[in-house]
Order: sequence, then C-alpha cells, then structure tokens
Amino acid sequence: MKKNKINQLLVLASLFAPLLGMSQTVNTGVFTIMPGTVAGSVGAIDNQTTGEIYNDGDFYVYSHYHNDGIVTFLGNTGLTRMRGLFGFQDLSGSIPMEWYNGEFNNTLVQPAFHLSNEVSIANEGDFQQGIVDDDNHGGLLVFEDDAYHINVDDVSHVDGFVRKNGDDAFKFPIGDGGYFRYSGISNPDFVTDAFSSKYFFENSDPLYPHSSKEDIIDLIDNAEYWKVEKTASATDVFLTLSWDEDTTPTEIYAAPYDEIHIVRWDQNEMKWIDEGGVADPNLKEVTTVIDPLTAYGDFTLARVRSVLPCSGRSINVYNAVSPNEDGLNDYFIIDGIRSCPKNKVEVYNRWGVKVYETTAYDTNGNVFKGISEGRATLNADSKLPVGTYFYILTFFDETGGTKVKKSGYLYLNYK
Repeated sequence: MKKNKINQLLVLASLFAPLLGMSQTVNTGVFTIMPGTVAGSVGAIDNQTTGEIYNDGDFYVYSHYHNDGIVTFLGNTGLTRMRGLFGFQDLSGSIPMEWYNGEFNNTLVQPAFHLSNEVSIANEGDFQQGIVDDDNHGGLLVFEDDAYHINVDDVSHVDGFVRKNGDDAFKFPIGDGGYFRYSGISNPDFVTDAFSSKYFFENSDPLYPHSSKEDIIDLIDNAEYWKVEKTASATDVFLTLSWDEDTTPTEIYAAPYDEIHIVRWDQNEMKWIDEGGVADPNLKEVTTVIDPLTAYGDFTLARVRSVLPCSGRSINVYNAVSPNEDGLNDYFIIDGIRSCPKNKVEVYNRWGVKVYETTAYDTNGNVFKGISEGRATLNADSKLPVGTYFYILTFFDETGGTKVKKSGYLYLNYK
C-alpha cells in the first residue's frame, strides 16, 4: 500500500487546506492545523510514536484514526470531525487522543465508531449520527472538566463506559441495544473528581437476584440497569436515572410516582438496597435527594411500598406553591402533617442547595412561601426564583429516631 509520509509538515492558516491523501496517511513528524484552517484525510491516519498532531483548526477524518504518538490541541479551539466514507471507523492506538471539540457523524453503519483507544474531549462532544462502541473494543470516551455533549439520541451515543472528570454536574451520553438511556450525577466538589457510568439493556436478576432485597422494595426493573463508579473522588454525589417507555417496564414508571425509587445492589449484604429518590414524570427521571450516595456499583429503578408515618394517618402533599395571596396554594400545603408534630421539612433547589428548613411544620406559621429562611444555606428573607425544587419530609418516632422520610418535587410560581 502506498503511504504518505509527513515530516515536519505545518499547515498554515488558510480557508481550506487540501486533503492529505487518498491512501493511508502516516505521520512521523509534526503536523499542526492552525486556527481557521480546514484539513482532512480520506485514507486512514496512523500517527506513529514520533508523530505529533496539533489540531486548532477543523480536521476531517474520513476513515480510521490510530495514535501511538501525540494528538492534542494548543489553544481553546479545534474540531475533530469523524466522517465515515467507507463504513465503520476505528479509533485505536496506545496513547490517548486529546480533542478540544469532537464530532461523530457517520451514517453508513451501526455501530459507526469502534473505540479501542481513549479519547478525551475538553469542550463539546457533538453526537450527530453513529454509536460509539467502546464496550466491545475496550476503549473509553472521557469528558474533561466543563466539557459537555449535544445531539445525543437513540442512534448516536456511547455503548459502553463514559468517564466525567471535574466538578460540574453531568448526564452520561450512554445507551445499549439501540437506546440512549442516560444516568446523571450532581456537582462533585473538586475538579480532580471523576465518575464513570454505563447502561445495560438487560435483566440484572441473573447476576443480582431480585428476590434478595430490602422489605420495602416491592418490584425491581427487570429490563435494564446502570453501573456508576466513583473513579477518583473525595466526595459523593446525588444520582439520576432515566426511564423510557420503550425499555422500562410499565409497572415501574406508572403512577403513583412517589413509589418510584433508585435501588443499588450491595455486594457486602448481597441484596438490593433502597437509595430513595424523587420521580419527575415530565423529565422521566428519578433522582436521589435525601442524602448523597455513600456506595457505588449497580443501580436500577424499583417500586417501593408507601409507609404511613403517624398512627395510620395519611400525608397528602400539594406540590404547587403560588404565593400571590389569592388564597390558593399560597404556601406549601401538607395535609395531615400536624398529626405528626415530630417532623422536619427541608426544601432544596435543583442544584442541591438548601433553601428552607423548619421543624414541627405548620404549627406556628412556619410554612414555606417561596422565601429562603430558617437554617437555609442561601441568604435569608430572599425571594426564590420561579422553578422546580424538591422537598424532604422527615418524621421521627418518640425517641427522636427517624421513622420515615418522604420526598418529591415542588413547583414554585408567583402567578
């Protein structure tokens, strides 16, 4: 096969740089794509151990991309476009590739991208078309601190593990079996933190028996599960799992939504543990909100039994608050809570910041009216913005121990 040798090739800034070659392109020197420059290779790219590719421009890759040298960028720019012309595209090699922006767009075959190397994205990952398969090829896609993704769907996601580095909240662009099914984490504390996740479109029961579970768990999702790992972190996070009518059993995501929780297989106790959760039917997701996770591993969705907190008296929560003095939902109404005076009510915003807390709710005018007050971590007496919040109700027994917790979403509007 004829090979194009590149030795100390510098592509200067121009409107368009020519395609590097129709056959395999082998780089043994320095190849720099300047900002404002468009370059590409129709043939496969082989960046050898002495090769250095610096992409601060627009780099089109139409075939395979192999790296045993340096692939990175110099500034806050650069876009690597994976555009298949001949079928699937290998992303291989022994040394990880570093891209500022990455685009996956191959309409010829699924999975379109066979990832056996490690590729990290520093800014935007654009999933136009084509599944990135690292599950069957041993690679890894990494999103660095502040990196994000767009256009993820059933035909364009990662089948396998994705790792997120940094201290920002993140939804993993993962799926399996032709379905995009994300998991999400809240903000870790440090930029050095790292979490990884993978979705399995398969029944977890053969590996983790559904018959071995806490008593409060009624039914466990038998169609799917997620693996979430704390890869490198000194802190813990809240977890979000999604549901979808095409994959999730109807009996799992059906109303009443407050019975939908996240459960985790505990390898020490050898049973499924209830991690709690609040279900949002509009977003079709469940989030653990009471406490951050303290253990990681395999998670899925489940139905749990409702528990009556006080002498069989039911608690009815009205989750719409519109403090406009029209006499309707002017505060957060919880019917029946006065029969359980040993209680605590907390309200958090979507980022996990506490905005309200009180005990013995609604006994002396201590009700939530959209104002940050009490022991809240935000400034007291400040009017909170319109939006979605979540509440945690904690009921205590006579000794002061926790009897039951209830959580859910709260919608604040001033109209």
